[in-house]
Amino acid sequence: MDKAIVVRPCFEPGRRIIAVSDIHGNLPFFLALMEKIRLTPDDILVLAGDMLEKGKDSLPLLRHLMALSQTHTLYPICGNCDGLVLRFFDTDELDERFFSFYLPRHPESTLRQLAREAGFDQTEDLPRLRQDLRAAFPEEWAWLRAMPTILETGHLVFVHGGVPSLQGMEELDRWTCMKNDGFLDQGFTFHKWVIVGHWPVTLYDAHIPSSAPLILRDRKIISIDGACVLKVDGQLNALILPSEDSEDFTWTAWDGLPTAVALDPQRPNSFPVNIRWGRAELELLEEGRELSLCRHLETGRELYILTEYLRRRDGKLWCEDSTDYRLPVSPGDRLTVVRRIQGGALCKKDGVTGWYFGRLSNA
Repeated sequence: MDKAIVVRPCFEPGRRIIAVSDIHGNLPFFLALMEKIRLTPDDILVLAGDMLEKGKDSLPLLRHLMALSQTHTLYPICGNCDGLVLRFFDTDELDERFFSFYLPRHPESTLRQLAREAGFDQTEDLPRLRQDLRAAFPEEWAWLRAMPTILETGHLVFVHGGVPSLQGMEELDRWTCMKNDGFLDQGFTFHKWVIVGHWPVTLYDAHIPSSAPLILRDRKIISIDGACVLKVDGQLNALILPSEDSEDFTWTAWDGLPTAVALDPQRPNSFPVNIRWGRAELELLEEGRELSLCRHLETGRELYILTEYLRRRDGKLWCEDSTDYRLPVSPGDRLTVVRRIQGGALCKKDGVTGWYFGRLSNA
């Protein structure tokens, strides 16, 4: 993908800035979030990458964003998933190494959605598919090609994965800027605010699962990927700045889950565990209808996992992201409900996922 493409627009003082990342083709979440924040043409909307792929509505979302860019101030930044779609349009260099096995297995891919719309969905002849897509969708191709890798203003830097330095960013490898796993663990500190997506924020905490944006004021880094589409309890976050030079950050989110009101108090438990992607191998101790007792192999902890979250692959047992954390709850707290079981529910409060074993009433 060559060198990073950096743009430096001038954001007028007093205009509200909204940053969203990792929509992953979830058009209903995006529309609901924009309605919740009451997006207007006076706002500046920065999409910090991975608008496409993984979700089922990548093409409708792409079309919606293309239309929105005609009426609103919109800055889409290329993420690694968006970059893969663009890469297929631009070159055949990943056909054998990636697209030959990815496209047949992912009918929800943006490329397959485009091909179906035009009536030539096939994955046996990738050069022909590329030729057909280029001919049929020049506007979509041009919109993707126009996306920068990095957006920098006087006080802010937006990039999907991360950067090692704010000096010489045009010389950085473009793909590494888009796909930079575990960026917050790399020890960087900046003199401007660096706002990233890509790595779901819940992966950073070994104890408490939270999808809320991580705002590291001492290092001037904000990570906003709420694992939309990737997790049942994931959410689409919007980071909100009242102006480009403000540090009065707020956020709101949309997770599409039903809400309920807590009727009973609950205190959090000590030393919870957050079983995360890539670190989720288990030993099954006792299988149950709703919950199964398991041992988490990495930590040795025994805990109950939702039985529907258990998965087997290559003879190994693992689970979707799970926890034994009990939410701190006061009567009257509004919770979103992930799953109900007999005697309790897996819920979310302020972006944090945990168990609640009190009574719930409809919101």
